[in-house]
Amino acid sequence: MQSYTIGQAARLLGVSPDTARRWADAGRVATHRDEGGRRLINGRDLAAFSVEVGQGAHAEDGEPYTSARNAFPGIVTAVKLGDVAAQVEIQAGPHRLVSLLTREAVEELGLEVGMQATARVKSTSVHIDRA
Repeated sequence: MQSYTIGQAARLLGVSPDTARRWADAGRVATHRDEGGRRLINGRDLAAFSVEVGQGAHAEDGEPYTSARNAFPGIVTAVKLGDVAAQVEIQAGPHRLVSLLTREAVEELGLEVGMQATARVKSTSVHIDRA
């Protein structure tokens, strides 16, 4: 079974290494040490914990309830307005997301470069690449 360092786990959970370390110190997720003394998290334990964190995130930070589970909070980096359509780019951590939507929707949301926004992805087809 693959194990993850605190830093790797933090990236996968979308938190800082300090937050992941505090969670491990508090016993929220089990760790063990490798031969070099690094703290590692078992892959199955991390998977279960990530589900727990994901389920609790919506209740804790007051996000709206939605059926779209893939939320990417980030910052708007570009807004291109056409006569009818618009293109909005959001940088969410290492992910660049581009959304095509109506100009009216962009204006109603008041989207501008530099503001916080969350891209929600809902698709009937999801591709997975193995790391």
